[in-house]
Amino acid sequence: MDKKTVHTGIIGSGFAAKFHFECIKRVHSTNVEIAGMFDINTEQGPAYAKERGIQFYKTLEELLEKVDVIHVCTPPVVHESIAVAALQQDKFAIVEKPLTGYFGDGSDDFNGDTFPKQTALDNSLASIKRMLDAESKSKGKILYAENWVYAPSIQKEREIIEKTGAQILWIHGEEAHSGSHAATYAYWKYSGGGSAIGKGCHPLTGALYLKRVEGKARNNKPIRPKAVSCRTHALTRLKNFEDKGHLRADYCDIEDFSIMHVVFEDGTIADIFASEIVLGGVHNWLEIAANNHRTFCNINPNTAIQTYNPVDKNFEDIYVVEKIGTKQGWSNPSPDEDWFTGYPQEIDAFYRTVAYGEPVESDSNLAADCISTIYSAYVSAEKTGVEVPVKTF
Repeated sequence: MDKKTVHTGIIGSGFAAKFHFECIKRVHSTNVEIAGMFDINTEQGPAYAKERGIQFYKTLEELLEKVDVIHVCTPPVVHESIAVAALQQDKFAIVEKPLTGYFGDGSDDFNGDTFPKQTALDNSLASIKRMLDAESKSKGKILYAENWVYAPSIQKEREIIEKTGAQILWIHGEEAHSGSHAATYAYWKYSGGGSAIGKGCHPLTGALYLKRVEGKARNNKPIRPKAVSCRTHALTRLKNFEDKGHLRADYCDIEDFSIMHVVFEDGTIADIFASEIVLGGVHNWLEIAANNHRTFCNINPNTAIQTYNPVDKNFEDIYVVEKIGTKQGWSNPSPDEDWFTGYPQEIDAFYRTVAYGEPVESDSNLAADCISTIYSAYVSAEKTGVEVPVKTF
């Protein structure tokens, strides 16, 4: 079959935009032509475009006229507006996580510690509905860029579930490290929350995805979340926290630790940890306890390579893994970190959807369930762990 050509554009020029560009170059199922990029930052945007030899557009509207699909790699506060603009022109929108959220009331003194979390839930649900409504009227689709869904270990577990008819009883997952890259992450009005949304969305979506897989395999109907209870904490903001310089500790009004306990429609459960207080690199994993097997999906770190380095300087020019802190001693260098975390597989799958109409594994409904669960979890945390129903669309 001849490969179709897809014209694409990138919105944003930060961390996500950089790895999206690299993953586009690894798409093999279609011919991808990058029409250009857009960013409201008139210094960083043109510099990003020049470095990569692509055109910088001064407006989103100009870029949308040239593309079939856009990569939404902006802060999440503008995900909805950009995705809806693309959908209204029948374009596909690859949207980074989180899909959407609540980013305050627009006031300069908005404080994430003190506002009622029901407000965040109501507003995020309304945002989801607007995005889903726009998608329902469009020839395009929202392609939710949750790389955990496409990580090789998660996809292998999908195969196991489908072929053995497994019933998942408990999922236990975590994403944790020593703190986010982005300076704006410290503020709820930019990030939409702390660890629960910024980190927890990954293992949570992995868990939601695998329960969907199970339901479709066994009864041709996805199993979806029903209720959630949650606790959140701001540990590095405690008065007695002793800062030794290893953890990020400049958060303004967000949590740096969360645990969500999710109950699914069939009564089974998932426990999702997320935090900014773990040293030694990124910890991304999902454990599945089923009625016929048990699986550990070690996304990062994994033991594909184990190396002992007696002197840190020896590895000065060698990338090991994200946020490892030191390269001395034993470490687990990732031979291809993007591949283990599912980034290139995710982007290639999205281009197959755009070009050939293949079903998408990480779609808008999965993203909606994730956002609904997390903001329901924030309501629960405000009530010190009371179970809260999860609305599904």
